[in-house]
Amino acid sequence: MTVALAYTILGDRSRPVLVMSSSLGTTRSMWEPQHPLQSEYCLLLYDHRGHGESPAPNGPYSIDDLGNDVIALLDDLGVESASFCGLSLGGMVGLWLASHHPQRIERLVAMCALARLEPVSRYSERALAVRAGGLESIAADVVSHWFTPAFLARDPATVSRLTRELAGLSAEGYAGCCDAIVACDLRHRIHRIDAPTLLIAGADDPIVRPSAAVLFGASFRDASVAVVPDAAHLVNIEQPDIVSRLVREHLAEERGET
Repeated sequence: MTVALAYTILGDRSRPVLVMSSSLGTTRSMWEPQHPLQSEYCLLLYDHRGHGESPAPNGPYSIDDLGNDVIALLDDLGVESASFCGLSLGGMVGLWLASHHPQRIERLVAMCALARLEPVSRYSERALAVRAGGLESIAADVVSHWFTPAFLARDPATVSRLTRELAGLSAEGYAGCCDAIVACDLRHRIHRIDAPTLLIAGADDPIVRPSAAVLFGASFRDASVAVVPDAAHLVNIEQPDIVSRLVREHLAEERGET
């Protein structure tokens, strides 16, 4: 059963729609560095179930649940098709959508995401820890893996804000999304993706290493891979200008602007 996702629309609604889907443990606020894209696109930013202002039903969740929530949102808004940009869990949702509902996804950007995010024990252990001790018990450690040491030292305000945001999420909602990652394996469906795809990796990402992203890219019909220097997992925050440029260039190909 789908839930009514919390969302924000930025930009002229007559422009092509770009859905932006956030990482596990974040909300749609993580896309603030990409807000300038609204000058060219209608941005549809949303919170996963269990995150931000979206409902947090009891888990476990599945990737099907998270993907069908997005389909329901697009249907409610009358959006027949859109491009999709997701990071980590958001990227996995994009892969699910593009492989299950190819007519709904025009172009896909998947950042720091794979069809199977291993080791899955990382996420099963997190779900257990959060259900037992709450999100405050893991928040600082999780956020420390999102950024390079240089960024952690350079921008403590952003690190602190994201840590507080993570600690304030629904524990069951977060754990339910961990369950979805544990059960998600889309490797057998990647060949079904028709949407031109851009995979973005952070050169210093300890979760989705660049070598894994390059290998993953070879399984697509039509995909390119970009590795962003001096960036870890939340690559869009650590290197916003590079990431925004890559997204613009990939989406512009659809409109014949390159």
